[in-house]
Amino acid sequence: MKTIHDHPAPKDADARKAVAPVICYPNTTLPAFDAAFFDRARAGMELVAETYIPPRDARCFEVPAGHFVRIVSIEGPQVGDLNFWNAHDLTERFFSGKTRALHGTHISTGDRLWSTLPHLRPLATVTRDTLDWYGFDEFGGGVHDVIGTRCDPYTNAVLQGTDYHYCCHSNLTRALAAHCSLPMDEAELLVHDVLNVFMCTGFTKDTHQYFMKASPVRPGDYLEFFAETDLLGGMSACPGGDCGSSHSGDAAACYPMKVEVYKPQAGTLEGWSPSRPSPYSGGHGVA
Repeated sequence: MKTIHDHPAPKDADARKAVAPVICYPNTTLPAFDAAFFDRARAGMELVAETYIPPRDARCFEVPAGHFVRIVSIEGPQVGDLNFWNAHDLTERFFSGKTRALHGTHISTGDRLWSTLPHLRPLATVTRDTLDWYGFDEFGGGVHDVIGTRCDPYTNAVLQGTDYHYCCHSNLTRALAAHCSLPMDEAELLVHDVLNVFMCTGFTKDTHQYFMKASPVRPGDYLEFFAETDLLGGMSACPGGDCGSSHSGDAAACYPMKVEVYKPQAGTLEGWSPSRPSPYSGGHGVA
């Protein structure tokens, strides 16, 4: 947290701090978000699958390439932890760190969810966000973060000294193991850092610690994606409920969530093709 200062500041400390920042990964060369294309594809789309996510539990769902998928609030303010995998290769999965580096700490319409190296391609594009009005509040909080990892029983055991089996990490592990008929230990290694859907988070201004506050989500709100390739998704309804006070326990009020998959009308995706892996040659400097 950098709250301990054992060394005196040098004479040029102010000048060193005054150096202007530079964006690490300018994203202006990424393909532009084509809102008109997605609006045409969405018009007349057909609901083809629904998955209900019980409170303090998780489920997996499949999204074919070229389909839309919505994460929907249905009964009360509830945060969800989302994983995405390439449906044909579970080692290619959502890369929250690179997504954060390319798009920022919180994502919304027009941003993409990128996959792990060596693939680094868009798995999904955010096409609608009913909470886009929130922006950033006076505390620096925003919605849909790619900062946090996922609540997990290991950290909980370190901090609280107790076992809790319904953290999002465990929920996603059970769901993936059941959906793919995998042993639990194999499924756990495939669960990865999440997109915290509907979660309101940021960093404190003094110690820059990760914080959460009650989500502004209400029934009827949704976050919508377009699948840029065949996807397997996993969604956990966090035991923290709206994450306004706690997580990793049974104290918070929790609600179910719903996942909806939509198929566009025939002909509306003309000219579109699934995303391709990074064009990097893969040589890594070795002849």
